Amino acid sequence: QVQLVESGGGLVQPGGSLRLSCLASGTIFSIYAMGWYRQAPGKQRELVASITSSGYSNYADSLRGRFTISRDNAKNTVYLQMNRLQPEDTAVYYCKANARGGGNFWGQGTQVTVSS
Repeated sequence: QVQLVESGGGLVQPGGSLRLSCLASGTIFSIYAMGWYRQAPGKQRELVASITSSGYSNYADSLRGRFTISRDNAKNTVYLQMNRLQPEDTAVYYCKANARGGGNFWGQGTQVTVSS
């Protein structure tokens, strides 16, 4: 089993930045990829960005250039740097881990609100 704990969400003004963190624990050796997803009220959960254990990253086309995913293997942590935030970025952001053997694990989510 893998446990994920997100942090770093909050209220930010348009144009501001936030960095989300996702700390993984448990059978982390089984994780081969991690990602960030978000879900806005009334909308489906969508991929924001993902990163493999070898460092290959992938982004939603609309977010490429503003958001950056990274990982610190020594700290078992994945980050999401979000810049030039806009009100439409308001959502609950979830961390996900894909594990060998087919296991998918989710964190509890962290709220990001972009508002003046």
